[in-house]
Amino acid sequence: MRTQLLIISAIILGLAACKPSQKDTHEKAAINSEKKLAKFEPADGKCIIFVGQEMEAIGGLEAYNDGYLDHFPTPGGFTMYTKIRPGDESFGFTYSGVAGLFTTDDWGDGPSNMSMQVADPDFKNMALAIGFEMVNHEGAIARGERDSLVLVLGEWLKSLSKRPVFLRIGYEFSGSWNHYDREEYIAAYRRIKNMYDSIGVNNVAYVWQSHGSDEPMDLLDSWYPGDEYVDWCGYSFFSRFDEANMIEFARKKGKPVFIAEATPVISTPTTKTNGKTKETILSNPVQAEEAWEKWFTPFFKTIHDNQDVVKAISYINCHWKANRMWFDNPTFQDVDARLQTSKEISERWKAEMAKSNYLQASDDLFELLWGKNNK
Repeated sequence: MRTQLLIISAIILGLAACKPSQKDTHEKAAINSEKKLAKFEPADGKCIIFVGQEMEAIGGLEAYNDGYLDHFPTPGGFTMYTKIRPGDESFGFTYSGVAGLFTTDDWGDGPSNMSMQVADPDFKNMALAIGFEMVNHEGAIARGERDSLVLVLGEWLKSLSKRPVFLRIGYEFSGSWNHYDREEYIAAYRRIKNMYDSIGVNNVAYVWQSHGSDEPMDLLDSWYPGDEYVDWCGYSFFSRFDEANMIEFARKKGKPVFIAEATPVISTPTTKTNGKTKETILSNPVQAEEAWEKWFTPFFKTIHDNQDVVKAISYINCHWKANRMWFDNPTFQDVDARLQTSKEISERWKAEMAKSNYLQASDDLFELLWGKNNK
């Protein structure tokens, strides 16, 4: 009996030694509460919802009234695009100025006009994510030859005052379709941020976004502009999402992650070699169910399993196959990702978005995102 008591006592003492003291618990809680957040980064467990990526997909306007905003609660942000590519052409559109900023422009992916959107009351409490493309012109930007256009965008961003903007400079930098020169890309990225800092643009978080597949860690390292130039790491969540390493990379860098482009596309046996994905039309109940199982479910699992890092997502609510840019694109040519076209998907999406971790538009969203670490 005495031996048994000694053994029990030893076990109790061992457990007490392993259990963190009240002081340790308080110290860890204090450290977590004082964690310095990145620009516009919400607290762990919270995720900002964006929707994109052109005016028909987003809706909420008199002339564009069958998009996401017309069928679902207003999300925390919207995603649009601009291009600095003077003289280049795309599906009958010739680039000049800062495309899609002040005029309604269509370079093959549907109409874009950010000034129209930010002036509309329905967009009042929404943050803005901008995909900034500079294909064929990263070298000219790096050398200062496009400074006047870069500054036009910068002054407009500054005019948005407290509206948080997530600027994705040279998004999907590593995608072969963009054929960016790595050194010129990094130099252009840094030049843009340095210019905006110099003119007092303080409502922008800088997002460095990869294409999200076939991206080993050393590749990401080689394209990284540097901690002082990157507020958020981003990547695209399409058919080969299991090949992405950006979450691991961002965690090592201490950066939050923005899944900046996400739409349901499903791999085929040849997707890796020719990009071809399965036909996915959400209005088709059979295809919608397959999309829910093979894309939406792992998408939400990625968010919930990484709540310390994944802090923003953008769903592309696009009728891909109806836009000229994608007619011959094997990945998106057979995709209609409009949530509102499927009753079953819409109900499940609304139920997911109603969870407390997702941040939608509200009167205090901007104040929350600015937070104590961003003032």
